[in-house]
Amino acid sequence: MERISPTNNAVSTGSLIIHSAPSALRTHIDWAIKDILGTSVQIQWRPQPNFVGTYRTEITWRDLAGNAAKLCSALSSWHYLRFEIFEATNNEGELFRFLPELGILRNQTDGAGNILLTDSVVVNALSSSFEEDELRNAINRILGKPWEEVLEPLRAIDQREVAPLKAI
Repeated sequence: MERISPTNNAVSTGSLIIHSAPSALRTHIDWAIKDILGTSVQIQWRPQPNFVGTYRTEITWRDLAGNAAKLCSALSSWHYLRFEIFEATNNEGELFRFLPELGILRNQTDGAGNILLTDSVVVNALSSSFEEDELRNAINRILGKPWEEVLEPLRAIDQREVAPLKAI
């Protein structure tokens, strides 16, 4: 059987941040990442202080576009992970965020990293929201506010680790 290859040969850069993963899954996660990005990927796990017994890692790559979606599909099958993936080509990108309690959120972005909303998404939010608060909640969900509220404290851990180093 002939393997189907993507017609889009655009080169992209991407980053995967796993904010928390149970220790028992690390080897399986390593295999999944290396299966998609290649065996040359170096994965270094660090303890996640906000969730005892979990670990975190960050990986960057440069390859053909489409790896972010593949990674998201593979990693989201493990319910216990918290992660985000960003992949960018010339003037556009994709942002994936996953939390066990909220699932996957996929957003298209422009060259500056701003989230793009299509007219159909906005029309759907307007048609299903009858009050101002409902509309506000629908737009916040589309933009990923519930995901950001959980992920932001996890991102801050790296900043707290780097701050003492900059003070020296």
